Amino acid sequence: MTLCGRRTEDPESPSSKALSGAGFRDQPLPSLLSLCLALQQVLVQSSLVVLVLAFLQQHVWFLEGQRDQLLASAFFYSSISTLLQSMLGTRLPLIQAPSLEFMIPALVLTSQQWHGNRTALVCRGRCVEEDVSLTHTDLLRELQGMVLCAGLVQLALGLSGLCGLVLRHSGPLVLAPLLCVLGFSIYREAALLCSDHWGITALVVVLMVLLSQHLRSWFLPAPPGVSRYPICRMVSVLLSLLSVWGVCAVLEHLGHFRPHQPSELLTTSQPPNSSHSSLWPNPNSSHTVPWPALNSSHTPPRTNQNALHLVPWLSLPLTGVPGLPLLSARGMAAGVAAALASSISSTSVYLLTARLVGAPPPPPAACNRGLCAEGLGSVSAALLGGVVGVSSSVPNACTLGLSQCGSRGTAQLAAVLGLILGVSPRLTHLLTSVPLGIHGAVLSVTYTVAIATGVTYFQYTHMDSGRNIFNIGFAMFMSLLLPRWFSLQPAFISTGVSSLDVLLQSLLTLPVFLVGLLAFLLDNTVSGSASERGLDSGVMVKGPRPAAGRVPEHSQQAAAVYDPPSPVKWLLDLPGLRVVPFCACRTPKEEEEEEVPSPQETVDLLAGTMGRGGTDP
Repeated sequence: MTLCGRRTEDPESPSSKALSGAGFRDQPLPSLLSLCLALQQVLVQSSLVVLVLAFLQQHVWFLEGQRDQLLASAFFYSSISTLLQSMLGTRLPLIQAPSLEFMIPALVLTSQQWHGNRTALVCRGRCVEEDVSLTHTDLLRELQGMVLCAGLVQLALGLSGLCGLVLRHSGPLVLAPLLCVLGFSIYREAALLCSDHWGITALVVVLMVLLSQHLRSWFLPAPPGVSRYPICRMVSVLLSLLSVWGVCAVLEHLGHFRPHQPSELLTTSQPPNSSHSSLWPNPNSSHTVPWPALNSSHTPPRTNQNALHLVPWLSLPLTGVPGLPLLSARGMAAGVAAALASSISSTSVYLLTARLVGAPPPPPAACNRGLCAEGLGSVSAALLGGVVGVSSSVPNACTLGLSQCGSRGTAQLAAVLGLILGVSPRLTHLLTSVPLGIHGAVLSVTYTVAIATGVTYFQYTHMDSGRNIFNIGFAMFMSLLLPRWFSLQPAFISTGVSSLDVLLQSLLTLPVFLVGLLAFLLDNTVSGSASERGLDSGVMVKGPRPAAGRVPEHSQQAAAVYDPPSPVKWLLDLPGLRVVPFCACRTPKEEEEEEVPSPQETVDLLAGTMGRGGTDP
């Protein structure tokens, strides 16, 4: 399946003809172009993985070579989850990756353990090696238990159909604030990465804007009868990243540029005032504990080129932590918080991706299957030694908005490349040579697409309504204010039960969870008409709804792109599985037979390409 969204242009223009021709409808993308698109997704995924592991490294004691093992294993189990998502889940071209929604509960959990073991922290530098290893192993196993619990909770949310039930009552006034806050939630962390070298970052940003916007209509010359493709727009992120990466390599070789490690930036910078960094020690708090990773004497040295030969070419994607995941009350509480936040984030990414590639909104059954696939991915991550769970990657989904082309085959090819990286630490180690400023630029540009897409949902509502103005402003402002306040008052939540403290501290410092909860409650409890809330617009109602000459944005027959493969569909239709436990993962027969598609619509659907009849977000 290939989904390619496009700008609304003059039907007679060359670019419009090229995009709507046989190149996208009747034949798949060329192999080289598909490989470039897959590599682009892998590099965008690496930016998020590097950021997540950087913050984790500041709070968890990594042993020699363990960071490279964690990086490789992250690619491996993320790729497994991507394959599950593309085959059994929503079937959208989504890339799975460790998310920041898992990081906050993980940091809360490690903070609680450090506060409860002050003596152990003080003697770390003078204790014998066996004691340090034991404490480190227990911490990583507890984080694995958190990931395992989060995966099981996500699996339960998908099988129970709770996600689909909530989605049925979530209109544009819920989706718009959620996507906006989802985009804004990373700007401090992205700015920290950009501080590695602002000149390098600015160069990447300028190139991405130039290629994806100013040169978006430039097509690669081709002989008559051969399909032409807007190469600059489709691989704008890849071209920008590789070009500046090559410039940095030359400057580093000449001695004019020295990239920094994430630990160097986090150590020298001031504690970020961000919800994702809510566990930085408060200087005014009596509960401040010295952080071992923030001590310059414990900062891991930069790996030199002479030590590269010590990194093996092939290795099992394990972190080297012996034993099974450790299930504790605090770890389970952190896992529940991570699962709730990740489920809200992933559901919004499903809708974001569908809108960017021009597909109809995913039905509840597809969202339920998507959460089940992510739950299985997190469970496999915990069993492989992963300390951070997976969810749908926001920057990878936003990359589809920049390239205006999303292919299920490309996502699966990117997963195969991730599996290769996962079993080859030498190749994974190569990604660590990408300057952090480039990662910061990629995250900065891609997350803006999520914000802009959220703003587009406001057009379906009555924005002059005082009800809507208050609900939107209150939900967005409070979801950013509360995490900031609780990060400055870490001792405010003290119930006497450590697991409950971890749960509350995690939930109240997760902006995605707060904005989803507040927007949902306000939109469904404050009285308002359906048109005022945007519930009667084509973006939310199934079936074509012509209005004022506008092209309907959702047709029931187009929703067949979310159907699982025939063997899975046959399995879900078995009499014994229609009720329990997979009843929420199958589309009811009455919904499938609501409308019979026309022959031309069937041909277009089987071709797998749908153009979007609207403007770009």
